[in-house]
Amino acid sequence: MLKFDDLKKDLSGLVPVVVQDEATFEVLMLGYQNEEAFEKTLETGLVHFYSRERKKLWLKGETSGNYLKVKAVYADCDADALLILAKPRGPTCHTGKKSCFFNKIMESGFPKGGFLYYLEDLLRQRKEVKKEGSYTSKLFSEGKDRILKKVAEEAGEFIIASKNKDNREIAYEGADLLFHLMMALVEEDMGLSNLIDELISRHKS
Repeated sequence: MLKFDDLKKDLSGLVPVVVQDEATFEVLMLGYQNEEAFEKTLETGLVHFYSRERKKLWLKGETSGNYLKVKAVYADCDADALLILAKPRGPTCHTGKKSCFFNKIMESGFPKGGFLYYLEDLLRQRKEVKKEGSYTSKLFSEGKDRILKKVAEEAGEFIIASKNKDNREIAYEGADLLFHLMMALVEEDMGLSNLIDELISRHKS
């Protein structure tokens, strides 16, 4: 049940802060900052909050080591709420979950922006714990050379689809290529974030 009474607490001098994963844009947590917590966040590059219960400043990760490294800070149109994009070091929630928002109330399909990261996590699971009847588990069991061969095959099929100028076929073969490329990255203990970091570095240069 939602604790609506908690929403009536005095927020004088505090602003709500939403923290999102800078790579996936998944919402990680909601906290509050006073002016000191805000300044500490900008000064250190690590997210600080003000605890309404303990009435004190606190650094996220000070006991767990699961810090939130600041990548960007935005204020809303009324300047009474903040959005922080951060790179999480380990799970954000005290329960050990990646995000504090894991209690599903309603869901209608996958958010497009987060599906690839959901898929990447699923691929890691299939690599670590083989599932009977799973194509992905079977391919991981066959090893890197087999995965790379599939990447090459799917790249060729994507080129043919593009040559045929069939948008439906291009999307189909492109999805196959992306899926197997992600498998190859997971096999190397890498992921989409590595590719994004590389693209960002090229954009800055």
